[in-house]
Amino acid sequence: MTTGMQHEERLRADIVEIGRRLHERGYVASNDGNISVRLEGERLLTTPTGVSKGFMTPDMMVTTDMSGQKLAGDRNPSSEILMHLAVYENRPEIVAVVHAHPPTSTGFAAAGVPLDKAVLAEVVTTLGSIPIADYGTPSTNELADAVREHIRAHDGLLLANHGALTVADALFPAYYKMETIEHFAKISLVARQLGGERLLSREEVSRLQGLRDRYGITAPAPICPPEPDASDSDCQTLDAPSVPGTQLVAPSGAGLGDDEQIRLTYRELTVLIADAVKQLR
Repeated sequence: MTTGMQHEERLRADIVEIGRRLHERGYVASNDGNISVRLEGERLLTTPTGVSKGFMTPDMMVTTDMSGQKLAGDRNPSSEILMHLAVYENRPEIVAVVHAHPPTSTGFAAAGVPLDKAVLAEVVTTLGSIPIADYGTPSTNELADAVREHIRAHDGLLLANHGALTVADALFPAYYKMETIEHFAKISLVARQLGGERLLSREEVSRLQGLRDRYGITAPAPICPPEPDASDSDCQTLDAPSVPGTQLVAPSGAGLGDDEQIRLTYRELTVLIADAVKQLR
């Protein structure tokens, strides 16, 4: 067996294992969810449609081209392949995509509440803000377009009235980010029932973001093109406090639990990260 074939067989087995974990943890029900990974030669390996993610076998996987056309496999590719393609088109460094319906995260998505508060150090470091992509009918270009609006600046999204989406440079890191989102959602829900989250400060967020390189965590894709236009929501400034995708932090000099709040855009975070890295050196 050639090295390329061995690698593909390993990826098939990894998809099966991730599907089993999603099902075991209750992140999917029935035939919900889908997983994909890039292959050499401008191809994708994706889960089949109409199969429970907890009961897949490696031979069930489907190979497509980068437009979603089936190249190999006895079954049809995931019905939500368009959403995956939107990720790969806009994030050339991304290798894997995981979509699931973890209950607590999906509850936030159904309520229209983003996970955008700087509360847990691990989440700030690995994912930052987790915005909500607008609702789009599943398996349509509407949903793909909604994902496309946020995916350049975020490795994890909530999908309005639908579920969650995570991406990474390999299969298991993409899955682990799904675990992180659901874990964060559960903690956020409990904190709100107990009176509300106590936010980290802008200064602490900048320090945490500066640790990305030390821990080998790849930052999200560039947030803005060299000359962002007015339609690029992730490139707007602090003057628009309700901009989707911004991180909600405590004000400068405030202690945890103070009521005053400000929003920190990813553009500002990028500057803070650069400054923090310089200080570490």
